[in-house]
Amino acid sequence: MAKKLFGVVIAAVLLAVPPSIFAQEQLEPETTIGLGDVGQGSLLFQTSTPGRFVSAPVQSTEVEIAVHGLVVETIVRQSFTNPGDEWLEGVYVFPLPQKAAVHAMRLEIGERVIESQIKEREAALTVYQQAKKEGRKASLVEQDRPNIFTTSVANIGPGEEVAVRISYQQVLEYDAGRFQLRFPMVVGPRYIPGSAITTKATTGTGWTFDTDQVEDASRVTPPVLHPNQGAANPVRLAVSLDAGMPLERLNCPSHAAQIEKTTGGVHSIRLDGVPADRDFVLEWTPARGSEPRAAVFTEELDGSYYVLAMLMPPDDTLTETVRLPREVIFVVDTSGSMGGTSIIQARDALILALEQLEPEDYFNIIEFDSSFTKLHSHSVPAMPAAIGDAKRWVAGLQADGGTEMMGPLLAALEDIEEHTPLRQIVFITDGCVGNEDALFHSIHEELGRSRLFTIGIGSAPNSHFMERAASFGRGDFTHIGTPSEVSLRMGEFFAKLENPVLADIELQWPDPDAETWPEQVPDLYAGRPVVVAARLGTVHGELVATGVRASESWEFRTDLSVGAARAGVNRLWARRKIASMMDQRTYGVPEDEVRSQVVEIALAHHVVSKYTSLVAVDMTPSRPNDERLHTGAVPTNLPTGWKHEKVFGNLPQGGTASRLYLLTALFAVALGIFVRQLRGVL
Repeated sequence: MAKKLFGVVIAAVLLAVPPSIFAQEQLEPETTIGLGDVGQGSLLFQTSTPGRFVSAPVQSTEVEIAVHGLVVETIVRQSFTNPGDEWLEGVYVFPLPQKAAVHAMRLEIGERVIESQIKEREAALTVYQQAKKEGRKASLVEQDRPNIFTTSVANIGPGEEVAVRISYQQVLEYDAGRFQLRFPMVVGPRYIPGSAITTKATTGTGWTFDTDQVEDASRVTPPVLHPNQGAANPVRLAVSLDAGMPLERLNCPSHAAQIEKTTGGVHSIRLDGVPADRDFVLEWTPARGSEPRAAVFTEELDGSYYVLAMLMPPDDTLTETVRLPREVIFVVDTSGSMGGTSIIQARDALILALEQLEPEDYFNIIEFDSSFTKLHSHSVPAMPAAIGDAKRWVAGLQADGGTEMMGPLLAALEDIEEHTPLRQIVFITDGCVGNEDALFHSIHEELGRSRLFTIGIGSAPNSHFMERAASFGRGDFTHIGTPSEVSLRMGEFFAKLENPVLADIELQWPDPDAETWPEQVPDLYAGRPVVVAARLGTVHGELVATGVRASESWEFRTDLSVGAARAGVNRLWARRKIASMMDQRTYGVPEDEVRSQVVEIALAHHVVSKYTSLVAVDMTPSRPNDERLHTGAVPTNLPTGWKHEKVFGNLPQGGTASRLYLLTALFAVALGIFVRQLRGVL
């Protein structure tokens, strides 16, 4: 009896969600679930019929990753199962790597396969909606952020399973002598600032309204299961790693993966049925003496040559320089999403950073949640007594409240007194905000002589925000996934702060009309390679890279004609070009102008973008005309290490008028009913 009452409580909480969230049609009562039918904790969605609910679609994922040197090819197969007796549309918001070039999708219905087409976003949505209305099975893949996508699948019959197969390519990350492959598995709950937009319907199925600061907030806030309800969305993952070089070390710091070496030096890494609640991270270190000096991949397509090149500045040509006094502003996120292990990692990282300061340095600390607090009104000398006081202050930091990031960011960027020739901002956060573009704009406008470094904390950081914020801030970024990594990652981070950059980088291609992305190679920090993609008329000749570190010149040459042929390099080039064009919005280029350029290149290279989507439609109707269709969002897990009550129990009342506030309030009422009924049972 107690189990049944608990299910009633969960269902009653979800009753607070307005029907408009799910854009569903009227359902007949006999095709839905009543509260009396609930026998256990269940995630139910309200229909437009009072007192009637439907179960969410069940989702699972299979991932196949093939690593060939520098290039990664991935297939993600998402299966949607309808557990009920009514026809469903499943909507699943999920993460992918922020630099992924998503280029193919197909809809699998039993033995039948329907390939997708790339279209402008509005046109793809129109095709999908029409198929949905006519009872035909259809799937749609849209990009909401460079690292957040939405899959919609229409007309899943009772008890039926439909799969969507998504393919993408990406380039590996290389830093501090180590390659890293990161596959994100869960979208951490985003903090959404602003006031609710009530003049138009919401655009997504999330737990919050769209707001005047985040106009697509409902698309990036999928419903989140409470940990007490168990884990959802199991993932099976297999990696085939052909590193192309002998390895000194191979490990998976995120999961207890099965790792074995197969024939030909290829490694096999497997995960079987793990919950989608943290990023999968695989790292490998080349054996000493086999570190990459250069890697070049090429593809010929339609009369053009596409080149992907990674050039590693040799350490032995770079001179040591005298350490300069610096002013360091530490900004630490203490919002609710940093609860659990994340705040422990943040405190430890910050204390280690404080211990690296010298008496000639200046420093200050800003901590923020719904508001922000400065340790000192202005930067102070890093004398032993001040450092001791700061470490005690940091040790007492606790996580709670919202993630109002704009205020502390602007406070850190404010450069009033030039205490030292070098000014650095160290931003420690999980980056789980929805207003990334506004923050990027402020960094670009207010940076001045400062340099912004980001440290991503936790099991599922918003890597898009961390990387782009550091890029706009002309700094670098670091990820710390677990408490055991704090010391190692911070040691690598200090090397970046201490070592001067490789600056004034210029590339000379054999074709003077080469189109290179990024157009201007950014300054680089210790251990970072130069990675560029180019479209050329010829690859016969050398790529020459030059730069300056301190007073010493650096030059590197590589023969492009010996590059390995690799299909899909054109898409990696297109993805980088699109990313650079999207950055132009931050620099003041009108949205319409950026949009037209992005659409042209995305359609030409079959790549998903903010303005282009993949759509697949079955030509044969499957849902009878007299059967209604219900839309339900697939729930996601809370990232490992997060505290549910810290994220959803203490959102600031001054922020968005979130439906989550209604959920929280109603939960308290429902819990009271539950307790009274339980007393009666006992």
